[in-house]
Amino acid sequence: MAVRHRLIARPPAAVWDILSDPVRYAAWVVGTRESAPAEGEWPEVGAALSYTVRLGGKDLHGRTTVRRCEPPRALELEADSGPLGTARIALDIRPWGEETLVIMDEHPLRGLGGTLHNAVLDALQQLRHRGMLNRLAHLVEETEPTAPQDARSAGHGG
Repeated sequence: MAVRHRLIARPPAAVWDILSDPVRYAAWVVGTRESAPAEGEWPEVGAALSYTVRLGGKDLHGRTTVRRCEPPRALELEADSGPLGTARIALDIRPWGEETLVIMDEHPLRGLGGTLHNAVLDALQQLRHRGMLNRLAHLVEETEPTAPQDARSAGHGG
């Protein structure tokens, strides 16, 4: 099981904005070349994205399904990579003062990934997660904050 965390210099709602955008999924998930909505309204439970991963010069196609969604605090996904098997990816999004602590927990569920699961693969997952959390932080921190609802309505007679 690979668990990693990252402190992001924005509030949980800003992190959730990126996680709930299916178009940006490939921008923060290491190894994913492209992603597209496949079913339902992302990130509602049961919604899915299709994605493409390039591995050894070959494109592999997979699907990620939302299994738990509690905005803006928790998102759990099941990634189905076909012959490589399935994995559970849980994102725990915690307020941490003015910032957000994101904890990513991933482990194999079925298939080849579960059969071959070992400490070496966990170490490789740690490297992948570091990259994913760094990318997520960069996306969140570079996005302009949206004005709070009260500030947007101020001065409009509301």
